[in-house]
Amino acid sequence: MKRYTLLLATVAIATLTIWAGHRTHLALLSAHQVLPPRAVSVPAQPDVEAGLTAPIPEQLPAFSLKDRDGRATPISKWRGKSLIINFWATWCAPCRREMPLLQALDRDWAAQDFRVIGIAVDQHDSVVEFADSLGIGYPLLIGEQDALDVAAKLGVTSPAFPFTVFTDGHAQIVALYVGELHKEQTDLILSVVAQVNRHTLAPEEARQRIADGLAKLKANNSI
Repeated sequence: MKRYTLLLATVAIATLTIWAGHRTHLALLSAHQVLPPRAVSVPAQPDVEAGLTAPIPEQLPAFSLKDRDGRATPISKWRGKSLIINFWATWCAPCRREMPLLQALDRDWAAQDFRVIGIAVDQHDSVVEFADSLGIGYPLLIGEQDALDVAAKLGVTSPAFPFTVFTDGHAQIVALYVGELHKEQTDLILSVVAQVNRHTLAPEEARQRIADGLAKLKANNSI
């Protein structure tokens, strides 16, 4: 009888532990938001409406997350390339809609040393299964709280998905965009970043040009 009681207690504790872990994961996901598209100037002061409660750094901070195979991978692996770092989650509809565009960007801008890096804020197995089903070819880094910590380093401490960071070849952040990307926006942003890489435009001028260009697109209802 005592052995049976002990067995029931063990099963109850195990069940409670699994339930608590599941609830914790659901709470993490429920804290995420999908916000309307919004261009954010860099460097920027806190902007709660854009999901920002801390300044955006001018330089991409160092960080490391696990890749699809579970290996810790530093962002410095792509040192010297202009990065398009897209934060997303499997449950986020705008994230899924912009993935074909990101695939195209990774292919079409590779000759100019641009690379798309997807950072999935989600469970590893779910991300790998989702990525395989869509045939995502660009590199993926995956994390839950550790990926949220990276977002916080970029000033996005109230997670809003998707959001995308654009850097030049020296890891300077030229633009940060909260919301779903469209081709008109990326054509504008990447063409300006390319000028920074060719040293024909300073990062400060590039940021202003991008802000002005996105505002014009919005005024013309192109985005």
